[in-house]
Amino acid sequence: MLQQRTIKSLTRAVGVGLHSGQRVELTLRPAQPNTGIVFRRVDLPEPVDIPVNAEAVVDTRMASTLGKGDVRIHTVEHVMSACAGLGIDNLYIDVTAEEIPILDGSSASFVFLLQSAGIELQNAPKRFLRLTKPVEIRQGEGAAQKWARLDPYHGYKLRFEIDFSHPAVDSTGQTYEFDLGIGNYSRDIARARTFGFTKDVEMLRSNGLALGGGLDNAIVMDDYKVLNSDGLRYDDEFVKHKILDAIGDLYIVGYPLLAAYSAFRSGHGLNNLLLRELMQRQDAWDIVTFDHVREAPQGFAQSALAW
Repeated sequence: MLQQRTIKSLTRAVGVGLHSGQRVELTLRPAQPNTGIVFRRVDLPEPVDIPVNAEAVVDTRMASTLGKGDVRIHTVEHVMSACAGLGIDNLYIDVTAEEIPILDGSSASFVFLLQSAGIELQNAPKRFLRLTKPVEIRQGEGAAQKWARLDPYHGYKLRFEIDFSHPAVDSTGQTYEFDLGIGNYSRDIARARTFGFTKDVEMLRSNGLALGGGLDNAIVMDDYKVLNSDGLRYDDEFVKHKILDAIGDLYIVGYPLLAAYSAFRSGHGLNNLLLRELMQRQDAWDIVTFDHVREAPQGFAQSALAW
């Protein structure tokens, strides 16, 4: 059968939160089959567990934030993207503050941590959420319109189109499609960094956001150009980062998807609305396993280390 996956041993990292600027210690720990991905605030008098699911998202301003009661964990999308990209089903993610560390602004550091810990196959069938009918969310009209959609597909692929009126972005690819079964997540997607504009920094910081952001963990642009001395990691790094975010946002549903995702100008908020609409449409999906590897979509039975 196609098996669930966790990590072999615990692994740790220390960094700062992109928006809070707080120092935070992150520990990734193995979890038993059918646990799912569970975030834990271990800095509180009584640790609080927050299992990922679409309803656990309580804020989508500039990041995906999970919550339970008055406890929050901000900016979970990059580590969730790494888990999805490497096929990790079960994991505890312990943090000592209210935000996941941004590290280098991509998911590459989380991929490294997971692979360094080793991937362990578990004696339980890997469960997928399979789309059986299209689900779509649209917002805005005319030039302000944005949308996100899931369609049935025997595999998992994402197509994203961005639309920024900025010289540095316009000169790069603004549409990209990635198929997890054919492509290589670690090589093709994981190194794409978050990005922002100097003109927005003052507004963001006045709202308590981007307090930990800088040239070492984001692509930063003025009105004309990229300010990072090392330039871009990919020719189309901007749209690839939006795909990286979408992979993380969508994995919050709690299962790897068998679906084709397509989006235009989407973000954390619209991605979560799409998941909530999906959960409401119980006729549009089912949960499936594969008794034989050969029945699984292309690429899903590969070694996690090859992804």
